[in-house]
Amino acid sequence: MIHTHILGFPRIGAQRELKFALEAHWRGELDRPALEAIGRDLRARHWALQRDAGLDCVSVGDFAFYDHVAGHIQLLGCEPPRFGFSGREDELERHFTLARGVGHPALEMTKWFDTNYHYLVPEFLPETRFRLASGRLFAEVAEARALGHRVKVTLLGPLSFLWLGKERGGQPFDRLALLEHLLPVYGQILQRLKAEGAEWVQVDEPILGLDLPGPWRAAFEAAYIALASAGARLMLATYFSPLADQLQLACRLPVDGLHIDAVRAPDEVLRVADWLPAHKQLSVGIIDGRNIWRCDPDRALATLKPLRERRDTLWLAPSCSLLHVPVSLAGEAGAHSGIDSELSHWLAFATEKLDELALLKRALTDGEDSVRNELAIARQHLADRRASPRVSNPAVAARLRSLGPDADRRAAPFPQRQARQRARFGLPPLPTTTIGSFPQTREIRATRAAHKRGEIGGGAYQAAMEAEITLAVRKQEALGLDVLVHGEAERNDMVEYFGERLDGYAFSANGWVQSYGSRCVKPPIIFGDVSRPRPMTVAWTCFAQSLTPRPMKGMLTGPVTLLQWSFVRDDQPRADTALQIALAIRDEVADLEQAGIGIIQIDEPAIREGLPLRRAGWRDYLAWASRAFRIAASAVGDDTQIHTHMCYSEFNDILPEIAAMDADVITIETSRSGMELLGAFGEFRYPNEIGPGVYDIHSPRVPDTGEMVALLHKARRVIPAINLWVNPDCGLKTRGWPETEAALRNMVAAAQEVRRQVAAEA
Repeated sequence: MIHTHILGFPRIGAQRELKFALEAHWRGELDRPALEAIGRDLRARHWALQRDAGLDCVSVGDFAFYDHVAGHIQLLGCEPPRFGFSGREDELERHFTLARGVGHPALEMTKWFDTNYHYLVPEFLPETRFRLASGRLFAEVAEARALGHRVKVTLLGPLSFLWLGKERGGQPFDRLALLEHLLPVYGQILQRLKAEGAEWVQVDEPILGLDLPGPWRAAFEAAYIALASAGARLMLATYFSPLADQLQLACRLPVDGLHIDAVRAPDEVLRVADWLPAHKQLSVGIIDGRNIWRCDPDRALATLKPLRERRDTLWLAPSCSLLHVPVSLAGEAGAHSGIDSELSHWLAFATEKLDELALLKRALTDGEDSVRNELAIARQHLADRRASPRVSNPAVAARLRSLGPDADRRAAPFPQRQARQRARFGLPPLPTTTIGSFPQTREIRATRAAHKRGEIGGGAYQAAMEAEITLAVRKQEALGLDVLVHGEAERNDMVEYFGERLDGYAFSANGWVQSYGSRCVKPPIIFGDVSRPRPMTVAWTCFAQSLTPRPMKGMLTGPVTLLQWSFVRDDQPRADTALQIALAIRDEVADLEQAGIGIIQIDEPAIREGLPLRRAGWRDYLAWASRAFRIAASAVGDDTQIHTHMCYSEFNDILPEIAAMDADVITIETSRSGMELLGAFGEFRYPNEIGPGVYDIHSPRVPDTGEMVALLHKARRVIPAINLWVNPDCGLKTRGWPETEAALRNMVAAAQEVRRQVAAEA
């Protein structure tokens, strides 16, 4: 028998219904019952899509109003005590407090493995205990069953839950020691899910694809013996990475089925089939859950047919949750989509991936003759893509071949550049700046949308954006910031804006993907060779510089981030595509410098998340990723200052490679971790200048000056004051002007106070 299922579906809705509902609720315009009703409607709609595609069960438990890891924090009764919850508060409002930090510093946020999804980090104390504290998951099971669906519940596994968290409390301890207290609660959950009619429970343990320490590996067997005693049918799910040395461990765990990622680890499929006992179900993640390219059915069937011969039952699925792709190509039918009819035939979003699963199931169950026409159409689309002249640009290939060995090197080493830059800019100690964007008001978004629809002309649009830039510059001058930015009013997204101006990119109209909470991004689609036909930012930046004598930063997105946050072509190595993008950004950097812009920021927040999850692949990735950044940044004189920004990632284990990027100034997120991330930079003796973020921009909370002064003193313990900058954690586009001005006013005051103390100590 062939079964089909998915590991999860996008939550936000085809028209971003969840995003708009959440934001209306936070503004006080939508009450909680209305918000819950929208959630129920989205779940019902997504379950219906799965049923109509012929899936054997629907996925329940993949929905969250903000984040599924935060949902597990509440399910398992381990909300951090520092939030002071009494238990009488509404559960959903507590969920939002954990995420947004209203009245408290929010939970730390970081990337979900090597994706651009951000999860909220659980906090553990030595005394943390767990209890079954939420009925939301069970209510969703009841919803699905009432609609007539067969249910498979998605649950984050206990070991991955602990691994993804962090120890808090000041005293060192091993959070793995909490497993003995956690497992009984998981047992209660599984028993209740079985009693509520869940036919399968998918237990996600993606950490099986990591290089795990010995004690963590050893903990799996005993943990799953305990979970198996609950009596529920368990499907252990791994994804994003090969199992490698944990393959045999995963196969022998006492579960009823095993899901593997056959896209990221195709070489392991037959080995797993050999090692997995015959009585266990094998689920093959044969459809790419991370990218949007149409599945090659012949390649997929070539993988699946040998398995079909070996096993009585086979499960087919996407490689991972479809959370990471847009909902449906149906939203691209309008005139405003950059996905034309040719390109659309090369693509499959979440809904179309359900249809691909159905096609593979029919081909295996009824024979390929039964789906001859569908297979012929798929093959033709794949052949058209390979032959399309839109994909290859000979001029780009020639430029890559002509790159010299010193194309990724600045003329002088950093100490000499630093002296020349200080002489040029004359900045005070601990100079203040921001990361780039300022609040994107409703008026800005409406003007931009009207211009895109053709409702206002280019002249009126330029005047409106110049007015917003002028407002941002004047506010920064009034606040006393030292290095200014133009505010990015004209930019819809830090990746989309640039991709729209580069050849080789295409853009959807409604290809939205959740990044965190209500924050959605519309990743570009890199379908061909990348080049820059004309300047992208020079005019806006020069206009802003004309308004002020203070230094104005040029703001660019770096090549690795433009790669990582896009849907990348799968017909050439990612390193080649990154180098093409780097040359395009290099041209922009050169034009900005030629126009008189002396400080240029090339943001690379995605550099860490591009790391292969297995260390064996790190060296190769870091070599081409850091070289791509240097290629982009190195076509400037010594007195031009190159900044980069990185956020919401751990850098401890790649600091030599971060230093090798040779940016003059790096700004990083540190406030949510209380400068914890900065410690490694001090131990490493990071050689260049650094701006540790002193307040969290993802929360509406305005920290006071004293709080930021305390963080700067922590920073001074590990970084010389002469190399310190003062800035927020990230861009400010999601914030409102009142809170932005209040926080920046406190930030400038904090910098001034610490400057006085530094001067007094000299």
